[in-house]
Order: sequence, then C-alpha cells, then structure tokens
Amino acid sequence: MFNGKLIVFSAPSGSGKTTIVKHLLKQEALNLAFSISATSREKRGDEIEGKDYYFLSTENFKKHIKRSDFLEWEEVYRDNFYGTLKKEVERIWAMGKHVIFDIDVSGGLRIKKKFPEKTLAVFVKPPSIDELKIRLKKRKTESEDKINMRISKASAELATAPLFDCIIENEILDNAKKEAYSTVLKFIES
Repeated sequence: MFNGKLIVFSAPSGSGKTTIVKHLLKQEALNLAFSISATSREKRGDEIEGKDYYFLSTENFKKHIKRSDFLEWEEVYRDNFYGTLKKEVERIWAMGKHVIFDIDVSGGLRIKKKFPEKTLAVFVKPPSIDELKIRLKKRKTESEDKINMRISKASAELATAPLFDCIIENEILDNAKKEAYSTVLKFIES
C-alpha cells in the first residue's frame, strides 16, 4: 500500500483553514485527498454526508471510540465529538494520495505526535481575535452564544501555535494560499 504523508491544517474556527485546504486540494501537483472527519454535531447549511463529514449520532460515535476505530478524536464542545477514522486514512493511501486534514488543534497535534516523521502540522492564524469574530458573524451559521464560545476557545488554541511545524497568518487570503502551497509542496518532495 502507498505510504503517503499526512498534512494537518488546524486553526481557531473562522481562521480560513477550510478555504486554504480546499485551494490545496485543487492543486494536482500536491496529489492530495481530503480526510473526511466524523462528527456527532448536526449538519450546517449545505454540508453533505460523506463529503464534508461522516455524521454520526453521539451514541454511534462513542461505540467507535470503544472499538478504537479512531486515529484521533476529541470532544470539542460538550456532546460535540470530532475524529478521524483509521479507515479514512487507509482509504486515501489506497488511492495513492497524501492525506490532508482540516481538524481542530488537539486532533492535529495528536496526529503529529503519533506520526512525527510523516506529518506536516500547519497552524492557520487569524490576524486578530476581533477579525475572527467578524468572520464568524459573516458566516451566519451559528448563534451569538456559539460564536462567543468559539471566540473564548480561540485564545487557548492560539497559544498552541508554537507546537506546530509552521504558522501561516491569514490576513490576506491569496498570500496565505501561496504560502500554504509552497510549504506543503516542499514537505511532500522532502
């Protein structure tokens, strides 16, 4: 089986990591496939089962935890679980591609710890907490309470940035995309 590399993108919610990851997936030279995370949260907007996430009930998610089916998992918010199923990485490697993750900070660091040589861990940093709040409000996908919860969590997440292999500040999106592309290409070619 192809033994590809693992590319982890983590950031506080609203930092732009998903936009950057989607950009990288379109770059054929990188040979990437998206690791679809499992979650127990409800679908948002036009999210698609098996494309954006594997949506599991909390009960089903906990069954997978007991069976050690996850590469990593986290209770990100109370009763909101996120994780990476081991079979997801195997599926992508079987396609002969490198795996790119768009996951929370804790999950990203767990993958880096388990596979230090195979993993590039990238932290996407917003220009400021105020800008982060503006971006989250523009999404119009969550209540004010959820936004405030994400903002309070962002401070703790920002403190973990030095634990990542590199930090990309997303003030100007095009610049962040270019930096992400060159960083990932260099890692894959190494």
